[in-house]
Amino acid sequence: MGVCSSSSVPQKSIHEFTVKDSKGKDVDLSIYKGKVLLVVNVASKCGFTSSNYPQLAEIYKKYKGEGFEILAFPCNQFLKQEPGSSEKIEEFVCTRFEAEYPIFHKVRVNGPNASPVYKFLKASKGSILGSSIKWNFTKFLVDKEGRVIGRYGTRTSPLSIEGDIQKALATQ
Repeated sequence: MGVCSSSSVPQKSIHEFTVKDSKGKDVDLSIYKGKVLLVVNVASKCGFTSSNYPQLAEIYKKYKGEGFEILAFPCNQFLKQEPGSSEKIEEFVCTRFEAEYPIFHKVRVNGPNASPVYKFLKASKGSILGSSIKWNFTKFLVDKEGRVIGRYGTRTSPLSIEGDIQKALATQ
């Protein structure tokens, strides 16, 4: 098996997945059909936490009325910077950073036990360093059909991709 075949996934759209919310309840991602999504792996104790969360909140408030959603997936795979329970994480983000977008159940984004939705995201858009997620706050932009149209690294701030979000929202 070559590198390419091992990363292929049968799903063509993020809408085909079901994930768990912070309390462990199933969420069918088909509820986001017709919306532009920014999917982010988040952490509470990262050097990028205090810059990313306020910008995510700002961009969400600006575009949520136009069909934009942020899906945040806590992950503890990077220097164990997200050690808490999913419910504690949600409480932290909502209280400290006024997040109004959904915070899902903690997931793995790399390795054999990676969340299926992350296997899909990575297979859709690898990076020059390969498909694995390198750090917290990697961002995937997903169009209204559920296809990945952009991938941005940790250092790319949410506000700097505002133009790409506007373009995706303007597409019929």
